[in-house]
Amino acid sequence: MIITVDLTSTTPPFQQVRNQILNAIATGELSPEARLPTIRQLAGDLGLANNTVARAYRDLLAESVLESRGRRGTFVRAKCGDAVADAQRRRLDQLISRCVADAHALGAHR
Repeated sequence: MIITVDLTSTTPPFQQVRNQILNAIATGELSPEARLPTIRQLAGDLGLANNTVARAYRDLLAESVLESRGRRGTFVRAKCGDAVADAQRRRLDQLISRCVADAHALGAHR
Protein backbone atom coordinates (compact mmCIF):
# COMPACT_ATOMS: atom_id res chain seq x y z
CA MET A 1 0.00 0.00 0.00
CA ILE A 2 1.39 3.35 -1.02
CA ILE A 3 0.06 6.47 0.65
CA THR A 4 0.97 9.97 -0.43
CA VAL A 5 -0.01 13.25 1.17
CA ASP A 6 -0.38 16.51 -0.74
CA LEU A 7 0.38 19.25 1.76
CA THR A 8 -0.96 21.87 -0.68
CA SER A 9 -4.38 20.21 -0.83
CA THR A 10 -7.37 21.71 0.92
CA THR A 11 -8.10 18.23 2.31
CA PRO A 12 -6.40 17.83 5.71
CA PRO A 13 -3.54 15.29 5.80
CA PHE A 14 -5.33 12.99 8.28
CA GLN A 15 -8.31 12.85 5.89
CA GLN A 16 -6.04 12.06 2.94
CA VAL A 17 -4.50 9.15 4.88
CA ARG A 18 -7.95 7.93 5.95
CA ASN A 19 -9.34 8.11 2.41
CA GLN A 20 -6.37 6.31 0.89
CA ILE A 21 -6.59 3.48 3.41
CA LEU A 22 -10.33 3.15 2.65
CA ASN A 23 -9.61 3.12 -1.09
CA ALA A 24 -6.90 0.48 -0.63
CA ILE A 25 -9.40 -1.72 1.22
CA ALA A 26 -12.16 -1.03 -1.32
CA THR A 27 -9.94 -1.99 -4.26
CA GLY A 28 -8.53 -5.08 -2.55
CA GLU A 29 -5.03 -3.66 -2.26
CA LEU A 30 -5.45 -4.13 1.51
CA SER A 31 -7.17 -7.39 2.31
CA PRO A 32 -9.14 -8.30 5.41
CA GLU A 33 -6.85 -9.11 8.34
CA ALA A 34 -3.97 -7.16 6.73
CA ARG A 35 -1.67 -5.50 9.28
CA LEU A 36 -1.13 -1.76 8.88
CA PRO A 37 2.14 -0.01 9.62
CA THR A 38 2.51 1.41 13.10
CA ILE A 39 1.46 5.00 13.56
CA ARG A 40 5.06 6.03 14.14
CA GLN A 41 6.31 4.19 11.06
CA LEU A 42 3.66 5.59 8.71
CA ALA A 43 4.02 9.11 10.11
CA GLY A 44 7.78 8.92 9.61
CA ASP A 45 7.42 7.58 6.06
CA LEU A 46 5.00 10.41 5.18
CA GLY A 47 6.82 13.15 7.08
CA LEU A 48 3.75 13.80 9.24
CA ALA A 49 3.23 14.17 12.96
CA ASN A 50 2.29 10.97 14.78
CA ASN A 51 -1.00 12.58 15.86
CA THR A 52 -2.00 13.11 12.22
CA VAL A 53 -1.78 9.41 11.41
CA ALA A 54 -3.24 8.51 14.80
CA ARG A 55 -6.32 10.58 14.01
CA ALA A 56 -6.81 8.77 10.68
CA TYR A 57 -6.48 5.41 12.44
CA ARG A 58 -8.87 6.49 15.25
CA ASP A 59 -11.49 7.53 12.71
CA LEU A 60 -11.22 4.17 10.92
CA LEU A 61 -11.33 2.31 14.24
CA ALA A 62 -14.50 4.23 15.16
CA GLU A 63 -16.04 3.32 11.78
CA SER A 64 -15.24 -0.38 12.40
CA VAL A 65 -12.95 -0.52 9.39
CA LEU A 66 -9.83 -1.24 11.45
CA GLU A 67 -9.31 -3.07 14.71
CA SER A 68 -6.54 -2.71 17.25
CA ARG A 69 -5.01 -5.89 18.61
CA GLY A 70 -2.98 -4.21 21.31
CA ARG A 71 0.75 -4.76 20.98
CA ARG A 72 0.26 -6.90 17.86
CA GLY A 73 -0.85 -3.86 15.84
CA THR A 74 -3.70 -2.44 13.84
CA PHE A 75 -5.45 -4.62 11.29
CA VAL A 76 -8.15 -4.36 8.63
CA ARG A 77 -11.31 -5.87 10.07
CA ALA A 78 -12.65 -8.99 8.42
CA LYS A 79 -15.99 -7.22 7.95
CA CYS A 80 -15.37 -3.54 7.34
CA GLY A 81 -18.89 -2.20 7.34
CA ASP A 82 -20.48 0.60 5.35
CA ALA A 83 -17.41 2.86 5.20
CA VAL A 84 -15.74 0.64 2.60
CA ALA A 85 -18.91 0.39 0.51
CA ASP A 86 -19.15 4.19 0.57
CA ALA A 87 -15.50 4.45 -0.52
CA GLN A 88 -16.19 2.03 -3.37
CA ARG A 89 -19.19 4.10 -4.52
CA ARG A 90 -17.15 7.32 -4.39
CA ARG A 91 -14.34 5.70 -6.40
CA LEU A 92 -16.82 4.42 -8.96
CA ASP A 93 -18.40 7.88 -9.24
CA GLN A 94 -14.93 9.38 -9.82
CA LEU A 95 -14.16 6.84 -12.55
CA ILE A 96 -17.49 7.42 -14.27
CA SER A 97 -17.05 11.20 -14.13
CA ARG A 98 -13.56 10.92 -15.57
CA CYS A 99 -14.79 8.66 -18.41
CA VAL A 100 -17.63 11.04 -19.25
CA ALA A 101 -15.26 14.04 -19.21
CA ASP A 102 -12.80 12.20 -21.47
CA ALA A 103 -15.60 11.24 -23.86
CA HIS A 104 -16.75 14.88 -24.06
CA ALA A 105 -13.17 16.02 -24.65
CA LEU A 106 -12.98 13.62 -27.59
CA GLY A 107 -16.14 15.11 -29.06
CA ALA A 108 -18.73 12.60 -27.92
CA HIS A 109 -22.06 14.19 -27.06
CA ARG A 110 -25.31 12.81 -25.78
